[in-house]
Amino acid sequence: MKEDKRSRQRIKLTLTTIVGLSFGAFVAVAIGLVLALSVSANFKNTFSLLNDKTILSTQALETQLRTHFSSIENAIVGLKPYFDNGTIGFERPERTLEDLTIALKSNSDITTLAVTGTDGRRIGVYRAPNGKIWRINSDAPPPGMTSHELPELASDSPPTWGALVKHEVGLFANVSVPLTRNGAIIGTLTAATSMEELGRIVSAQDEGVDNTVFIIADGDQVVLHSDSESLQTGGSIKDNIPGSWLNVGDPVLAAIATEEKLEEFKKAADLGIDVSFVTANDDEYIMMKALLDGFSDKPWTVGQYYLGTTVSREVRRLAGSMFVGFGALVVSVLIAFWMGRRVARPLKYLALQSKRVGTLSLSEVEPLPRSRVAEIDQVALAFNSMVEGLKAMNTYVPRSLFIKLMRLGGGQAAEAREAELTILFTDIVGFTALSEHLSAEKTAGLLNDHFAILVEAVEAEGGTVDKFLGDGMLAFWGAPDARPDHAEAAVRTARRIAGALHEANQKAEREGRPQMFLRIGIHTGEAVVGNVGALDRWNYTVVGDTVNAAERLQTLGKEVPGTPEVTILASADTVAQLPRERHQRAVGAHHLRGRSGRMEVYWLDPFAVADSQKEEPQELPVSAAE
Repeated sequence: MKEDKRSRQRIKLTLTTIVGLSFGAFVAVAIGLVLALSVSANFKNTFSLLNDKTILSTQALETQLRTHFSSIENAIVGLKPYFDNGTIGFERPERTLEDLTIALKSNSDITTLAVTGTDGRRIGVYRAPNGKIWRINSDAPPPGMTSHELPELASDSPPTWGALVKHEVGLFANVSVPLTRNGAIIGTLTAATSMEELGRIVSAQDEGVDNTVFIIADGDQVVLHSDSESLQTGGSIKDNIPGSWLNVGDPVLAAIATEEKLEEFKKAADLGIDVSFVTANDDEYIMMKALLDGFSDKPWTVGQYYLGTTVSREVRRLAGSMFVGFGALVVSVLIAFWMGRRVARPLKYLALQSKRVGTLSLSEVEPLPRSRVAEIDQVALAFNSMVEGLKAMNTYVPRSLFIKLMRLGGGQAAEAREAELTILFTDIVGFTALSEHLSAEKTAGLLNDHFAILVEAVEAEGGTVDKFLGDGMLAFWGAPDARPDHAEAAVRTARRIAGALHEANQKAEREGRPQMFLRIGIHTGEAVVGNVGALDRWNYTVVGDTVNAAERLQTLGKEVPGTPEVTILASADTVAQLPRERHQRAVGAHHLRGRSGRMEVYWLDPFAVADSQKEEPQELPVSAAE
């Protein structure tokens, strides 16, 4: 017996080793042949990847710039109505300066914010590089707002960007909107942003020593450069910016005139991104450029270049080696595929059973057979143990909740959060007296049959059963998966329960068994839902005043005269979300235990059809509170 066990272990180990060595050998041969005979093919793949990278990186830079400038546009567009209607303006300079200061502080993209009257008077605020805000109340233009460089505007002009303004404290882009009253221009509201702010965006796009990001404005002026202090080719151009790309001091930009367009980047070209080779200082660079318009009087050129020393030469040598490498790769893949199928046969069965586990169809899961391969045998044992554990757990955790949490992402979906939910609370009328004369077995059977009716109705409407409290049930809608019709779903569920309970009572009456009567409370509001507990005792549950209110509404059903088979009381918050509900009756404002105010309560016809056009229900016997 022991000898057979040791022999089986040796077989498992030997088979695992053979499979591992076989796969390793064939894959190594395939990769070795491909690398040895078609290494230059990788450069073509590099071009393909670089094509996508070109698009992504260029569009990312453009998106960040547009977001920056749009933030500034939105700021002055938001301020314009207050000037137009006279809330702020030259008539109240102190109030105007205060409001401009608030706007400047709330938008870190803006450096200067000022309003200029038609008489040349100007008031505004300016954020210095150290963060201090200065007020401007004179004819002297603030940084970035030289009068003759601001755009000319008509009374209906949209936000208009002017030419870049060079000031002793820096370079600025500016945008203006006309201020009008009674159709006439009374002034101009202008916001300026320092190019230093854009410099941070440009620097953030720089991916390392082999990458340089730049912006060219006014046709040929290099205004931003991510490597201005240390070029890839050596040296610094920090003191030359802004300056012409021809003589700013960057040899790569100076060589743009001799660039060679790359046809391989057609996908990028179709999106307006030019990709080319540039030679500078005996090195080759891949350069990509795109036009960005709408934020100055002339379009900007945003671009970047990468060091690409050998890519262009090697790409042209691909054809011969590609065929040999491809043939070797095909042979290796076919052999690996054949061996993989041999090894993966048990995994096919595992995948089928795992699919059933994924849908929590645990009753359909078949145990995995044992295997002579050690690793697969261990997987089978672990899988079978896991299934048994899930079956035990599924006895206590609702299957529908399991599926929802798995579909929505498990732990993240179960994190406690606040959400608007509709809570449904049920309770059997007089169950204590009913169960006094029943054995424990019959009492449990009676409750189990009743709860089966409740759970089926809740799950049919996509709800979540939270817990059973004695002879009552707590369920809710709106989590873990959000749904806008949670109130309607809860009401439909209550009526499903009423219909099913009525049929069950008719059957019980025929068989001489006791009948059940039910109270249901429904309330809609904010509640905390998610994992609540500590250490290893967590429950996915719902807590809060909304839950308590639903329970109190159920309890309020005791005041209904007589013994109706089903009583449904809902709050006004729930009824407000029932657009087609006709079968209701207001029963007034009631003071619910544990709540400080009164709640408007409605009685809902338990046996009504949602879209029915029947007459409204008869007078409700519940007396409304004063």
